Amino acid sequence: MSAPYKPVPEAALAGSLRDFRSPAGADLMARVTDFYAWQDLRREHDLWPYARSTSTAPTARCEARSDTGDAFSGINFASQDYLSLSSHPAIKQAAIEAIGKYGVHSAGSAALLGNTANSLLLEESLSSFLGGRQIVLYPTGWAAGYGSVQGFVRANDHVVMDILAHSCLQEGAKAATQHIHYHGHLNLDAMTRKLERIRADDPHNGILVVTESLFSMHSDTPDLAAMRALCDQFNATLLVDCAHDLGSVGEDGLGHLGLQNALDDADIIIGSFSKTFASNGGFIAVKTKAAAEYLKYYSATHTFSNALSPVQAATVLTALQIVRSEEGRTLRRKLMDNILYLRSQLANAGLETLGDPSPIVPVRLGLEGVGRFASRHLMALGGIANLVEYPAVPQGGARFRFQVMASHTHEDIDQVVEILAKAMRDADLEYRLGHEGDQDPVLSVPSATPEVV
Repeated sequence: MSAPYKPVPEAALAGSLRDFRSPAGADLMARVTDFYAWQDLRREHDLWPYARSTSTAPTARCEARSDTGDAFSGINFASQDYLSLSSHPAIKQAAIEAIGKYGVHSAGSAALLGNTANSLLLEESLSSFLGGRQIVLYPTGWAAGYGSVQGFVRANDHVVMDILAHSCLQEGAKAATQHIHYHGHLNLDAMTRKLERIRADDPHNGILVVTESLFSMHSDTPDLAAMRALCDQFNATLLVDCAHDLGSVGEDGLGHLGLQNALDDADIIIGSFSKTFASNGGFIAVKTKAAAEYLKYYSATHTFSNALSPVQAATVLTALQIVRSEEGRTLRRKLMDNILYLRSQLANAGLETLGDPSPIVPVRLGLEGVGRFASRHLMALGGIANLVEYPAVPQGGARFRFQVMASHTHEDIDQVVEILAKAMRDADLEYRLGHEGDQDPVLSVPSATPEVV
């Protein structure tokens, strides 16, 4: 193993964030201490891989710190910068010029005086990119997702939602109505049954069907045309969250909306700028001016939040120009080449990837405890990727989520696959040392130990 074995308490390998979601007791502050004790036990044994920070730009190789301040560095597959635009010279220059002209802060809600000329130009450019839709900007992608549901759905309406829809969509639905109907992931038959039951009981109120064009924990996508047909059949509205593939996938950068020729199928499109467009922020795109104006005054995360800063708006505008250019097409081709190469090298190493080719490459781990050991070893060996465990994914379905960038090289990928394979073998062994009675393998890992660079 990459570090001497030392016993780890079972409590640090078991449990999840869900266990502490609903603490009991009258003292709101005192009742959170059980969570902190569990978290700190994991931290004590280097099994808490969250809240890390970069010490350099989030490039293909970077320096970082753990949440306790320990420094580490490595090959970075943990940042969401798919086209590697966050350090692009034109992006940085646009930000500098925006600061010089407008300062750094919007200083107001977009409903009041928070917009700048940059915001208005960004709305126009996004509208052109998305076929002439009306655009409403939000300060974060999460705010856009929440506001897209909360802004339109009312108490008597219904939301039919994929069980793996993002937190922002689920929380927006909870804020809007009690009539939330979850269906199995990408299960059109289950979705159909939900719609049939709703319309049999309620022919009058609205139904919002919610999905994502690329699900970020599984790297898979729905059949958007089939969903559009079901929405037409049951008089429902279709919302598609394009946070992870818009700009980064497809020759035209329209993601699966473009690949499936489904741009017009979605009634509501939402997106985030934080994955491809080098900034915080998000948007909602709708087909009518009336719908856009309604959102501006009834979507709480728009009305009661400060607008995008002039720097953010300028950054996204420049990123969008690159996305739509020949340079953008070249970057997307380089990104897809890296994606396919990573997946092939992982398969050659005997490691299991999930889903379809996209900037997200999930690598199956299995048990949460094994995943925690694997994350520790990966970081120690010079690889950086995000551990995802229950409840973000099904119990026993822990995985690494590798996030690929256009600026990665094949050498980066070769090295990180070697590191990952060793980290997973070390995790398997370390877990076994603490569970010597177990008979079955806890991980499916390659038998040969590669040389670690």
